[in-house]
Amino acid sequence: MAALICLVISLSVGVHAREGVSGLPALSISVLQFGTAHWELDHILHRGLDRENGYRLELKPVANLPASRLAVTSGSVNGAVADLLWAQSRFQAGTPYRYVPFSSQIGDIVVADNSTIRSVADLVGKRIGVAGGPDSKGWILLTKVAQRRGIDLEQSTELQFAAPPLLSQALKRGQVDIIVTYWHFAARLRGEAGWRSAFSMADLLTELDLDRNLPVLGYVFPERWAQDHGPLIDGFAASLQQAKAELADSESPWQRLRPLMGNPEDGVFTALREGFVAGTPAPQTDKRIADLQRLMTFTGADPEHLMPANLFYRSQP
Repeated sequence: MAALICLVISLSVGVHAREGVSGLPALSISVLQFGTAHWELDHILHRGLDRENGYRLELKPVANLPASRLAVTSGSVNGAVADLLWAQSRFQAGTPYRYVPFSSQIGDIVVADNSTIRSVADLVGKRIGVAGGPDSKGWILLTKVAQRRGIDLEQSTELQFAAPPLLSQALKRGQVDIIVTYWHFAARLRGEAGWRSAFSMADLLTELDLDRNLPVLGYVFPERWAQDHGPLIDGFAASLQQAKAELADSESPWQRLRPLMGNPEDGVFTALREGFVAGTPAPQTDKRIADLQRLMTFTGADPEHLMPANLFYRSQP
């Protein structure tokens, strides 16, 4: 009889525990299967940081960026990772999104170790590969800084726009002299022998009188939905901060994430880990938000119709 009572109590506790978890509000996020955001989101799930902060995280993996954007715009998920410029374009189109900082990694500018390119002035006459097309933030920043120095990069260089993997191969084959690419593709190159950053993308921000730590990538949520789910957004943001702190503090969580990173070799693994941590956004301030708005004007946004400050999430005290 005692054993039966214990069994009933055990089953009852188990049921209530499951009900407690399932009773938490769910937050669904569309995430690229092998995207960098998946690393910290997977860590949140592994550590139970979502439940610790009063919600249940549901990840909806997708194969590519268009699919992720479609998921959030169609309402099949609550949020997704998006570029600042995408969020601005949606605002201009009349559909505002709440923007929770994810990463301040704009990209990188990579050359061979033996390259003579070490400054913007050295780009004249060179073959440049650009990821993301002419609207790439890194390329726009580069051209703006060059213009301040009296250099027209479109006229004085040979340009090639292509997907990041193709540009990495073009650089290795000597078909271009330098590439402006996404940070994680650059990290994979720099993790191998023979490649380095030509100069810092953050230095370009400084030359344009912008803060060096601007969250150019964020988690976006439809503003109407976000207004009705403030505590859920706060819980998610809190778990993100915890995850980023834990990933910055120790290498051991990264060993578990290594398969999700594609099981890279040691040098590449280290470069990816360090690059991710380096992109941890600083807390949002009035100055940083104003600089994000200025950055958007540099990239062609209408100065009279910029995302207002209230769309940029600030951590709760």
